[in-house]
Amino acid sequence: MTKMKKVKKIIIYVLIFLLIVCIGIVLFLDVYPTLGGKPSKEQRVLFEQYDNYANGRFFNEGSESSELSFWDFLDLDSKIAPVSNEGNAVAANELEPIAPIPVSEIDWNVINSDEDSLTWFGHSTFLISIDSKKLLIDPVLGPIASPVSFAGPKRYPYNPDIMETILDDMPSIDAVLITHDHYDHLDYTSILELKSKVAHFFVPLGVSVHLIRWGIPSERITELNWWEETEHQGLTVALTPARHFSGRQLNTNSTLWGGWVILSNNIRLFISGDGGYGTHFNEIGTKYGPFDMALIEGAQYDREWPDMHMTPEEAIQANLDLGGKNMMLMHWGAFTLANHDWKEPIERAIIEAKKKDVNIIAPEIGETVRLDSDLQIPLSLWWELDFDNTR
Repeated sequence: MTKMKKVKKIIIYVLIFLLIVCIGIVLFLDVYPTLGGKPSKEQRVLFEQYDNYANGRFFNEGSESSELSFWDFLDLDSKIAPVSNEGNAVAANELEPIAPIPVSEIDWNVINSDEDSLTWFGHSTFLISIDSKKLLIDPVLGPIASPVSFAGPKRYPYNPDIMETILDDMPSIDAVLITHDHYDHLDYTSILELKSKVAHFFVPLGVSVHLIRWGIPSERITELNWWEETEHQGLTVALTPARHFSGRQLNTNSTLWGGWVILSNNIRLFISGDGGYGTHFNEIGTKYGPFDMALIEGAQYDREWPDMHMTPEEAIQANLDLGGKNMMLMHWGAFTLANHDWKEPIERAIIEAKKKDVNIIAPEIGETVRLDSDLQIPLSLWWELDFDNTR
């Protein structure tokens, strides 16, 4: 066999191999349920009527946000370098807790009572009771925020491990509200476990395709665009703008993202979802504020994506723009998704809150906070407690 023939044969084998890989990727994206679905042609045509949608993608008004691709998310661990936001060296083990985080035993008796309350399960997951209605926000209750079990950001260990039985103990849920379809906000396994307990789902435009693929009937799902609102069992629910992006597969921004306003006769609540700082907070405050409680993300920030997540200082300013009487920092305490110390967000937020005279609360993960109180809760600084040196 001549040298030329050998080269041609090798090229053919390589091309066949690449073809097989491409076919495998296509089949994986098409049949792997965790990835969710894709908006249909009819949905995309419908979305074209909206001002925040063009050429098959939703976009942020007045800004271009950074994006992480599907493959970036799988490889996120390798992208997190041990460098603080200010550029100073940080010990690698400070990117996550050196031992299990001390958390509160969940008091299901209080949660299941008629009192207005909120309970934080880490990151951006909250169980909220308003007017005896149970609302679950961005339920990510599993051990990993990833489409696959063998790669991606893993949840910090908790002491005690309240996540072990949380899905079994969860009461019937009147509504689940999803801010966007990223894996650290919309979890396939959690939805499967919860779907028989949930009466209704509220999602941004396009996100229903994931839920429907996972067996949620379309009549139990309401999709909203920014500034749209609806009534649910006596509550007003509205989707508000955010500066972020979406995507579970190779196609980013095919679904919308946002924050949520929840209004009852006695409580006005805001949930920011993910996103960078912008004038939309002032607009939301003008339309729906002031808020009794604002849950605002201010973590997982990085120099490489300054418009995608707020710094703690920007989160405090966002609360002022919103007219938040009280606020709580979220998007931390569960996963390492950026290159800052895991507890840096709350420490910086508290310093800025004192400067700006903002009442910030920081309950333990699992602790239930009564919303009908004055919310002058002493800061326990639980993240500074001496951990055991063993996991």
